[in-house]
Amino acid sequence: MSDHEPTGRVLLRPNRERRVAGGHLWVYDGDVAGTAGKPKSGDVVDVYSHARRFCGRGLYNPGSKIRVRLLTLQEEAIDQEFWERRIHTAVELRQKVVTGTNAFRVVHGEGDLLPGLIVDRYADVLVMQSLSYGMDCRKQALADILLAATGATAVYLRNDPKSRVLEGLPQEKGFLRGRAATQQDIHEGAARFVVDFERGQKTGWFCDQRENRLAVATLAKGADVLEAFCHTGAFGIHAALHGARSVLGLDVSADALSLAQKHATMNDVAQACRYVEADVFAHLRALDRDDSRFDLVVVDPPAFARSRQAVPHALTGYKEINLWALRLVRPQGFVATSSCSHHVNEDEFWETIVSAARDARRPIRLLESRSQSRDHPMLAAMPETRYLKCIIVQVL
Repeated sequence: MSDHEPTGRVLLRPNRERRVAGGHLWVYDGDVAGTAGKPKSGDVVDVYSHARRFCGRGLYNPGSKIRVRLLTLQEEAIDQEFWERRIHTAVELRQKVVTGTNAFRVVHGEGDLLPGLIVDRYADVLVMQSLSYGMDCRKQALADILLAATGATAVYLRNDPKSRVLEGLPQEKGFLRGRAATQQDIHEGAARFVVDFERGQKTGWFCDQRENRLAVATLAKGADVLEAFCHTGAFGIHAALHGARSVLGLDVSADALSLAQKHATMNDVAQACRYVEADVFAHLRALDRDDSRFDLVVVDPPAFARSRQAVPHALTGYKEINLWALRLVRPQGFVATSSCSHHVNEDEFWETIVSAARDARRPIRLLESRSQSRDHPMLAAMPETRYLKCIIVQVL
């Protein structure tokens, strides 16, 4: 990768440099007063305050609402050595914080100061998403650096998120380096799973919940477990391996449930696990009418809020689903409930759970307030990087 000197300058409007100076990596189109030079999409540009003070250096896209994604607040070269240094730093962190699994996030975008780049590892395959124009321009060179840094043997592009369209990029999937089966066997502690990184959600697996799955499983011995929005059954499989008496998984996707059943068989817990294809909201109400009760209820829905405008409606959904979860728990039982909507902050989520408990007339006490696994680091200056909330309560 040759050196990339800045091809232009982006000048900010008055008082718009404060967020950037604090470490936030996004310069929005509304922050920009003007541009000097002739930078093209994907070029390196320098960002200056309205008073002409240097603020940072990053990747430019005039067609995106995020006009510049900053790579550094220093006047340093964005060259081969820069990319190698950033990726090696990311890999070194995972060597410290990831244990007991061969499925984890190697690069977490802004959390690793590599905005727009996501890389997950499944066995010896790296699944990469280049979600910004600047990263996409460099994906070939980045793939080579990643292979050298990790010792993996293949890189698969999972570039089909809708966000790429907003960047002016096509949606695409396929191997960029090497070849391998698109289904890989992985393990998390004692549990074994199959990741389909070609057809599965996101990059094929939810690595961000790994540590939460292990934490929740410690509450499962001898328990009747309900896993709502179970997808491919990971929470429930861990619970069964920790001695759960029974696991009932609910999901609307027949394909996901088929894989969940396969996972139960792989882990020799099929006798304890049952899966039902259903609308989860409706089925929880039906379980309550039938006086079904559980010792542990896990609620892990998809994101309810895709924008800040959707938050009020999302909070209504979170309240309803948690109200039914709380009603279905036996006294002294537990609810582990999650939100992956980054627009819903932790305080809003907790207040919604408290409100649901009040309406369900089930007093609760907080055991843990958790977040995404440590291979998904959160940049303090960017609340957007702390998106996953996982709250574990006991129902009294």
